Amino acid sequence: MAVRQIQTETLYWCSVPSVRGICYIFATRYGICWVGTPGTSLEDGIAQTRRWFRLENITHIGNPLLEKAQEELHRYFAGECVQFTCPLDLHGTPFQLLVWQALTKIPYGKTCSYSEIAQAIGQPKASRAVGAANGANPVPIIVPCHRVIGRNGTLTGYGSGLPTKSWLLSLEGISHTF
Repeated sequence: MAVRQIQTETLYWCSVPSVRGICYIFATRYGICWVGTPGTSLEDGIAQTRRWFRLENITHIGNPLLEKAQEELHRYFAGECVQFTCPLDLHGTPFQLLVWQALTKIPYGKTCSYSEIAQAIGQPKASRAVGAANGANPVPIIVPCHRVIGRNGTLTGYGSGLPTKSWLLSLEGISHTF
């Protein structure tokens, strides 16, 4: 995950169906840059990616990275243990990028707390900042922010709502109530 300057980009997108709705994925030529959890719209994705790119073109055609991400998300939504392998094109602060990198190390079917992530990145007093970075994650599911829970084991905040977070965890065999 490297920081790049905002530049003009062609943005590619595709959709992946799930039992909870359509999931949209956006990519640049460098990697996946935005994933909308089921129920978010194509327009949401365009609006979000405009924060990072001057969009030259938006197309539904021809990006092999998207085909790979689409296949991996299909498998994930079918309940398979998936290690996402697509390159990412993420834009955030150095702290956010550090947190997002740490999130990728949480194994499928496991959870950890905000304080554990803060410890893992060497900033043990930064639990709240970890929560803020978690909430700013532009590629949920692929960077598994849904696997972060409260220290006492409860489900806490999720941009797409706690029912979606609970559903994603249940796909991985983790049962939680909120």
